[in-house]
Amino acid sequence: MSTKTVTTPGTPHLERQLSNRHIQLIAIGGAIGTGLFMGSGKTISAAGPSVIFVYMIIGFMLFFVMRAMGELLLSNLNYKSFSDFAADLLGPWAGFFTGWTYWFCWVITGIADVIAIAAYSEELWPGVPLWIPGIATVIILLVLNLATVRAFGETEFWFALIKIIAIAALIIVGLFMIFSGFQSDAGPATFTNLWSHGGLFPNEFMGFVAGFQIAVFAFVGIELVGTTAAEAKDPEKNLPKAINSIPIRVLLFYVGALIILMSVTPWTQFQAGHSPFIAMFSLAGLGAAATIVNLVVLSSAMSSANSGIYSTSRMVYGLAQEGDAPTAFSKLSRRKVPQNALFLSCVLLLSGVVLMYAGKDIGKAFDMVTTVSAVCFVFVWSIILASYLKFRSRRPHLHDTSKFKMPGGVPMVWVVFAFFAFVLWALTTQPDTLLALLVTPIWFILLGVAWVILRKRPSHLARYAEFQKDLAGEKVVADEKALAGAKASRES
Repeated sequence: MSTKTVTTPGTPHLERQLSNRHIQLIAIGGAIGTGLFMGSGKTISAAGPSVIFVYMIIGFMLFFVMRAMGELLLSNLNYKSFSDFAADLLGPWAGFFTGWTYWFCWVITGIADVIAIAAYSEELWPGVPLWIPGIATVIILLVLNLATVRAFGETEFWFALIKIIAIAALIIVGLFMIFSGFQSDAGPATFTNLWSHGGLFPNEFMGFVAGFQIAVFAFVGIELVGTTAAEAKDPEKNLPKAINSIPIRVLLFYVGALIILMSVTPWTQFQAGHSPFIAMFSLAGLGAAATIVNLVVLSSAMSSANSGIYSTSRMVYGLAQEGDAPTAFSKLSRRKVPQNALFLSCVLLLSGVVLMYAGKDIGKAFDMVTTVSAVCFVFVWSIILASYLKFRSRRPHLHDTSKFKMPGGVPMVWVVFAFFAFVLWALTTQPDTLLALLVTPIWFILLGVAWVILRKRPSHLARYAEFQKDLAGEKVVADEKALAGAKASRES
């Protein structure tokens, strides 16, 4: 498959400045979200030890979504992100709905992160007005992203490294407490705590179902590596490596950490709104370590918001190139960064500051926006799978010659679709998540109205035709190589 990228002479384009270590750590940072540090207390209290299986199942299913995305992105290196292959394979409506929904997902996830940052800042510096950390976060991340994409990659590299070190430290300290016979008011630290307080499924099937409601949000951003496709060095080598490491990341960072947490302290001691990471270090008598973990949680939320600003700006840039957003957002700065799209995302993130003052309960505000975000992410993941089904039927020769085929193929796509249907049903079982689920269709109605207005405009049609022409340059090369490969294999 050709690695050639077709460009228009004289037109500025995104540059491939993200190295292998950037891509690997961005993928890890995407997999370890704020939901693990901030939301796992609520997940454990709802599902008990069965939360381990919740995270394993979600991670297993999303691995196939990422493999489908990887095969599609590598089938044509002119795809900048998954909204590009959605537009190419399913039609312009799919690119429009996917791009804007993904943008919306990250804007509201970023708002949730701003809320989380303000909440943890208040714990570290009691009495600090909530608007100060909120505005400071947006300004810091804007400055970081206005530099080159390499600066974003470097920032995200260190953010992700901090999260990895924190989880590794938790696992090591927890293992020491278990094997040294540590005692607390809740009893001894032992692996038997996993099943000796009501079994692995203490809240029965509905408690297990409740775990999926919160845990899905912990995985949002796992597809972030797909938005780096246009700026990754050697994508045919680096994207597969990042995607294939997802199962190991899920087992170590989610399952490993949760097993240790619930072994040191029985699951009955966990509460929604309290970070179990901080609680465990405090229990170990490491007061300073608990403060450090607070800072880690803060940096995790910063990392997520940083990813959100990056991905929304690239998505709006891609939409503008396809004629689905104002032309102003398709312009790049001298540093090859879509600065107008960055400004738009940062202005919208400031609404998180307003939201904190609109309601008294920060936790409820966080729950509402994270549920809406999770529903929209399920839509985006479903479009990736639908694009894969269309790819298999329309371009079988490209699939035959792909070096990164999705395991399980078409049947596995339908298994994942069934799982997504189960997740949406799970969201209807609790009043707070049901409300968010009922509110979400408003977004798709607004998008539908916008699409009806936009789709027949001459400017949209002209820019979409240009987008297709750009994609065709690479597709022709890929198709010729694929057909030649398929012919050679038949002859042999």
